[in-house]
Amino acid sequence: MEKKAPVRRCTGCGERKDKKDLIRVVRTVNENEEVSFRLDRTGKLQGRGAYLCDNRACFDATVKRKGLERSFHASIPAKVYETLEKEFETKGT
Repeated sequence: MEKKAPVRRCTGCGERKDKKDLIRVVRTVNENEEVSFRLDRTGKLQGRGAYLCDNRACFDATVKRKGLERSFHASIPAKVYETLEKEFETKGT
């Protein structure tokens, strides 16, 4: 019997795709209870994750529609979006 690939929904466009085709954004909390957000291209970092397609249009859509805020059930500062945008541009398309 063949194993099914996990499917996740992009927070930008809302399409359901294979997990391996999406980029994971991770919310982590350290020992000092400081919250941080990072791009996780490996999909193996610990923490709550949200997914988005590996293109700029989906990143812009998730910022505009507050898709990450809905996924993480928390407000996300503009500084975090700026950091994610820089990471996205340097490592991505």
